[in-house]
Amino acid sequence: MSPLLPLFPLDLVLLPGVPLPLHIFEPRYKEMIKECLHQKRHFGILRSHAESLANVGCTAEIINVLKTYSDGRMNILTEGKKRFEVLEINQERSFLQADVVYLDDDRDPPDSAELDTALRLHGQIMHLAGAQAEDMEKTDVVQLAYRLAGSLPFDPDFQQALLEMASEAQRIRAVISYFERILPVLERNAGAKRKAGGNGHIS
Repeated sequence: MSPLLPLFPLDLVLLPGVPLPLHIFEPRYKEMIKECLHQKRHFGILRSHAESLANVGCTAEIINVLKTYSDGRMNILTEGKKRFEVLEINQERSFLQADVVYLDDDRDPPDSAELDTALRLHGQIMHLAGAQAEDMEKTDVVQLAYRLAGSLPFDPDFQQALLEMASEAQRIRAVISYFERILPVLERNAGAKRKAGGNGHIS
């Protein structure tokens, strides 16, 4: 039997390979994080939304303790590691734990042309947002979709759907579809801002 996985339910989605800073302040989670640090264990982040818990989450590794406070609160930096599915919730501790099964991807590599398309669209979106595009070329192909989705303020429903997909090829296609859907909206918004900045006149 694998040990129970400590759970941290949040109204967000952690993706593998994506960093997530957290402020730990509730007593039950201070206890949980201290145990994870002492035992060098991961914990699970599971999306909690509208009083329900998602069934698929992602384990978080504590990369660094950024700051500790005299009352036990702390700021930590975590990174998503491995997808899991909850088999059964355990409520014996002050924080939730679960019996989980860890999920592996299907062997369905993405098409190189689709990877190029996803990177190109991502670059366009970052440019419109006025942000510096991160160099994704060296990112592990198996996790590129997660990195692309984690670098932007994505809709949590979309991120959850992405987390539940079982192959990188499927995830890359979903990311391309999402980018193609939001890009025209961002372009219109950028055009409207330019107009407003020029008092309605286009130079």
